[in-house]
Amino acid sequence: FFPEMAADLWKSLLQTAKERIIQQRRASLYDCAHGYQEELIKKKLQQFPGGSINLSKEENGIGILTLNNPRLMNAFTGTMMLELQERVTELETWKEGKGLIVYGAGNTFCSGSDLNAVKAMSNSEDGMNMCMFMQNTLTRLMRLPLISVALVQGKALGGGAELTTTCDFRLMTPGSEIRFVHKQMGLVPGWGGATRLVQIVGHGAALQLLSGAVKVDPEGALCLGLSEKTLVSSDEIGSLEEARAWLSLYTEGPASVIQAMKKVVTAGKELPLEAALRTEKDVFGTVWGGPANLQALVRRPKHK
Repeated sequence: FFPEMAADLWKSLLQTAKERIIQQRRASLYDCAHGYQEELIKKKLQQFPGGSINLSKEENGIGILTLNNPRLMNAFTGTMMLELQERVTELETWKEGKGLIVYGAGNTFCSGSDLNAVKAMSNSEDGMNMCMFMQNTLTRLMRLPLISVALVQGKALGGGAELTTTCDFRLMTPGSEIRFVHKQMGLVPGWGGATRLVQIVGHGAALQLLSGAVKVDPEGALCLGLSEKTLVSSDEIGSLEEARAWLSLYTEGPASVIQAMKKVVTAGKELPLEAALRTEKDVFGTVWGGPANLQALVRRPKHK
């Protein structure tokens, strides 16, 4: 009786821990208490169609998220912003997922926002709502339990540069560039790009890149720690294959274990020490005694 009660209690605690981790990941940064009107901004964004955000899920657990609006260098239209939120929601429930590659169609990454939508929503209420909508979506993208990489081909400008910072890693093709051009538009980043850039390269380098609207080429990105690698191929198919091969080095193994790794690292980056340690404990509990752990014990690998 007592062992059964203890087992049931343990299962209940594990389930609660899992639910808490999921809620933390999907929690919105903004709601009506912040003046955020999600349904209102969704209706506004719907008025600016064009392009698409495509998602393909491969059998090896790697997803390919494609910005598809090559006519405008993959600039985000209103409907693309809405579609990005839908794709992120889909990825949050992908149990077999392990990795994600974000890239742009037509051999360029993304030139930011479609200026037609920007001009039409230049009043402060619409601007703030769009800012909060995109921060919510991109923060959820960053917190996905998938190891993510931005494949930067051609230009990643403005909001496109911000999008690269939501990924865990960045790979660049020869001749590509990342450039935070917000100053030239009389703006600062509004999709969370400045905050994430400081975390990646430090405050001094971030301030230089933003205030100088500096064009960062692959070599410069490597020096700053903004990029992990410069790929050999500059064509779309070749570079995508290289990105797959690079990402596969880190997505080898069961999805449950890869996802757990990403969750504990995200907690360590975002949470205060004690909360991060508790999250690590909770995630550890979801894999301890799990199928991958038990199989490894049976194999008894020798440490070398």
